[in-house]
Parts: sequence; structure tokens; C-alpha cells
Amino acid sequence: MDTKKLLETSEITLMPIFAQIDAKVKENIKKVLEAYRYHRVGVHHFSSVSGYGHDDLGRDTLDSVFARVMGAESALVRVQFVSGTHAIMCALFGILRPGDEMLAVVGSPYDTLEEAIGIRDGGYGSLAEFNIKYRELSLTQEGIVDWEVLNTAIKDNTRLVLIQRSCGYSWRKSLSIEEIERIITLVKQQNPNTVCFVDNCYGEFIENCEPTAVGADLMAGSLIKNPGGTIVTAGGYVAGKKDLVEAAACRLTSPGIGSSCGATFDQNRLLFQGLFLAPQMVGEAVKSSYLIAEVFSRLGYEVNPLPNVPRRDIIQAIKLGSADKLIAFCQAIQKFSPVGSYLDPVPASQPGYESKLVMAGGTFIDGSTSEFSADGPLREPFIVFCQGATHWTHVSLALESAMDAVGFYS
Repeated sequence: MDTKKLLETSEITLMPIFAQIDAKVKENIKKVLEAYRYHRVGVHHFSSVSGYGHDDLGRDTLDSVFARVMGAESALVRVQFVSGTHAIMCALFGILRPGDEMLAVVGSPYDTLEEAIGIRDGGYGSLAEFNIKYRELSLTQEGIVDWEVLNTAIKDNTRLVLIQRSCGYSWRKSLSIEEIERIITLVKQQNPNTVCFVDNCYGEFIENCEPTAVGADLMAGSLIKNPGGTIVTAGGYVAGKKDLVEAAACRLTSPGIGSSCGATFDQNRLLFQGLFLAPQMVGEAVKSSYLIAEVFSRLGYEVNPLPNVPRRDIIQAIKLGSADKLIAFCQAIQKFSPVGSYLDPVPASQPGYESKLVMAGGTFIDGSTSEFSADGPLREPFIVFCQGATHWTHVSLALESAMDAVGFYS
């Protein structure tokens, strides 16, 4: 099969969808601009302070801007969060106490949360070590939320419900904002005091509002994913109700300090600029996911999401079916990365993951999945997960190589 011809045909087919994505990007950029205008963002906000980080005007203004963009009462945007998992755990430890139960309502959580919760090799201060109970609701055979079971799932000690928006390393559908709102409604009907917490990683700016705008009490994510616009060097965020955000801040720093400290190390300009760029970068990542799905579906592979299905995050999965194909795919993507194109990814152990991973990550920011990357656990059925892009045309160039690479093993 002529790979160039297949790509050209797929691109032409997708142009109407790309135009719809651009319209959504425009609405999200408008929302960001309105927040910057409302809080009178200026060059003086790019300055930083050292040491404890007292009275950092730029940092505090960014918190307010971020909260307004996300439809939340409050937000904590900090470079001190080392990852999305770190931000999530600060939120969980801020809220949960011994004897409380956390209920995951969308099946198993992302791999990096398993040890932190205590599901796998719990230790070194996992939730389980603090006698925080954990329960999860299995998905239906169709891979969706079991609405009937959820309708009666909340117990008296269910302090927090964990809603993972993205599919992670699973084959299920990621959640739409409408589905998240439905989950929250069902939970609050059973117990208004149960906290609805959303792991929002990979989901920001996919739709025109965020979970906190439809009733989520708190959410968290990473700045080297969607909201960092591919240029933020590190960090994460929590956003939601003011008291819950402050509870998370006290776990990041210390009780009595909370959100009042934390030097930004002259990163304020990048944090503001990254948030401004974020809707556009997310749009390009979404276009890329459509292109990957279209191309590999035409080649006969199972893909998730399917072509022409509305996107709910920036992840596109392809069921490759063999370890050789998974490795070959990632090596092909690496060759078309701007950084480290001369490297060959090989399977290796990664902190927080049960299986070895093979990962193509030739990104300017280490681990940035807002930039184009591809990875997957070395386990059946050998699924590669593609995410991010600064422009869909870069992905098109890489796909031509990837198609040839996996075809070698067909």
C-alpha cells in the first residue's frame, strides 16, 4: 500500500473535522483572553521572588487567572508539583483521613496511582498505610461507567469519589464533560458531602468547559500536559473549591503555610504564556489523534477512539498486537522527533509502572506529552498510546515512517 497516498486521502477526509476543532480552539482562547483581561495581566506579573516566595504577585495572579479559566473558586498552580500524580496525591491526602473511603468509579486508576493508593506494593506512605479504604467500580463489558451500580454505590464513609477523565493505559473510552456531570449528580444525590475529585490529566481544553464548571469539587493535572502549552518546564495544578484547594496546598507545603509560599524561580512568564498557548496546542493534538485513528483504521488496526468520534482527551490508542510492532512503532516516531532522533527506544522499567514501557519521547521538555510522543506497556495486547503534538503536520510526517515500520512485521 502506498503510505503517502493513504496519508493524503486521510488528511483530505479530515479537513471538515479540523475546521470544527479550530472553532473550538477559538472559543477556548477567547476564554483565556477574557481571564487575562479581567485580572489585568501585565509584564510586571512575569517577575519572580526568591526564597520562601512570599508575596509573589505573578504567582498569585496566575492562580486567579487559572481558576477563572477553569470555572473554579480557586486554583494552585505550582512548579513544585513534580507531576500530575504528585498534584493528585496532594489533593487526596489533603482531603482523606484514616477510616475514610475513596471510591474509584471508572475502573482501575492510572498505573502511577496504584502504589500511591496501595493497590500494588503499597508502602512509603501510601493511602493504605494511613488506613484509608479503597474501592473501585468495574466498568461494564462495553467499557463504560456502570450507571446502575453507581446509583447505589456511595456509603456513609465514602469521603471522596475518584473520577479519572482519561483512559490512561486502558482500552476504555475517556469521559466526556457530560458524563462527568452525570457521575457528580448521582454521587451528590446519595451524599452531598462526598467530594467529587477529577483526575483531569490529558483533558484540559478538549471541550469548552472543565469539570469544575459542572460541579466537580476539585480536580488536578500536570503542566507538562495540556495546560502548559508545550513550553512550561515543570509543575502541576489543583483547582476547585477554595477550602479543598487550600487543603491540597497544605500537603504540598505545610499546614500553616499552604498556598502562601513557593518561589516560582523566574518561571512566571512561561506559565502565563503556556496557558495562553494551551488551547491551540490541544487543538493540534486533537487533530493528530484523528489522523492517527483514520490512518491506522484504514490499515486494519483496532483504534480507540474510533475515527470520526468526538475526542475526550489527547490520547489515541492503536492495538498493534505484538511486542515487535510496539517497539518498531515507537522507534519510528523517535526518528521523527526534534530531540534525540538518533536514539532507539527500548523496553525499560519506569518508576510507578508495573510493566516495562517502551517510549518515544523526543521532546524539548522531558516527559512532556503535550509534545508528540508515543509509548506503551510491554504487555498483551501491545497497545501503543500516542499523545500530543505542536502541529498535526509533524505527526503526518512521523506516521509515514511508523506505517512502514509496523508493516515490516505484518
